[in-house]
Amino acid sequence: MSDRIRLPLAALAGLLALAAPLELSGFWLQTGLFAMAAAIGALGLTLLVGVAGQLSLGHAFFVAVGAYGYAFLAGTGAGPVRGAGWPPALAALGAVALAGLAGALFSPIAGRLRGIYLGLASLGLVFLGQHILTNATALTGGFNGRDAAPFRLFGFSFTATDPELVVFNVPFGALERLWYLGLLLVAVSWWYARNLLRGRPGRALVGLRDSEIAAAVLGVDVRRYKAAAFTVSSAYAGLAGVLLAVAFGRIVPDSFGFLLSIDFLAMIILGGLGALGGAVAGALFVTALPLVLNHYSDALPFLAQPGEAGVGAAEAARLLYGTAVIAVLLFAPGGLAQLLRRISRPRSASHEPTTTGIGGSAVPDADRM
Repeated sequence: MSDRIRLPLAALAGLLALAAPLELSGFWLQTGLFAMAAAIGALGLTLLVGVAGQLSLGHAFFVAVGAYGYAFLAGTGAGPVRGAGWPPALAALGAVALAGLAGALFSPIAGRLRGIYLGLASLGLVFLGQHILTNATALTGGFNGRDAAPFRLFGFSFTATDPELVVFNVPFGALERLWYLGLLLVAVSWWYARNLLRGRPGRALVGLRDSEIAAAVLGVDVRRYKAAAFTVSSAYAGLAGVLLAVAFGRIVPDSFGFLLSIDFLAMIILGGLGALGGAVAGALFVTALPLVLNHYSDALPFLAQPGEAGVGAAEAARLLYGTAVIAVLLFAPGGLAQLLRRISRPRSASHEPTTTGIGGSAVPDADRM
């Protein structure tokens, strides 16, 4: 897509996103916040799976580390569930660091495995995490979960009050304030990932995906870059977990199970492996679809209501985006990013614009992701 088209569209999308809290209801703001958190996690998984070619089924574990890390570090420790009492902003940074550290600690295992064996090893983290979250009640609250402290930055609280805030006669409560925090975090996450891909580290990660032997011959420290990929991806997941904890207000172990890891994989496959913009679009689709179907289930006759036999909103959403994943793999392996390039490129173009990474592989230009 040319700059003459892409830049105005990006500016329009940015203006609409900034104005959204003035018009949208609480449901849509909450859905948007969940989608933003998912987009951050999907960007991290794209760097690991789509760019570096390291299969991971344990992304939900690192999201849980970020969410529970924030809840613990920012918690007051009153009652049976402990907390460190850190300022929320510092607790958020600490939670992201904890998630990144968890990825770094797993990287020696990742350095010895590849393909499906690496995926199965990472899947073990999810089951280990579920056991810890359910049984370490003093830290996690056990099966019932624990509350997450409201976010506060430089004395400004992301709650309904403290201080009172009205913009164009619209009261700005917690959701409206968190909306802008989420937008900022998504923008910074995308900017960092884009610059990473455009530099030497991005080319090295592409080389790992294409051929570890060829990358090593060209001077790439394979184990070091594998460790870096897992660390950065896990830190992204931790940031997604922090935003989820703040948006939910309360977190429970069931939210970070195996299905969440599958959802993240669906996001990056639908968006297109290695495409940053596609990861964001895939996150929006996979996150919003079940929430929207559930919200409008009364008006959709083909959906069964809770307690009734038939296909409910959650099952219908999984069927729909499961079908979408199969369709993408069969007809558009490049995902939504590939479809958008096909629509936007001139008909006379004989091929999609690409850049060449280590090992001679063709990867999408970072500016087009």
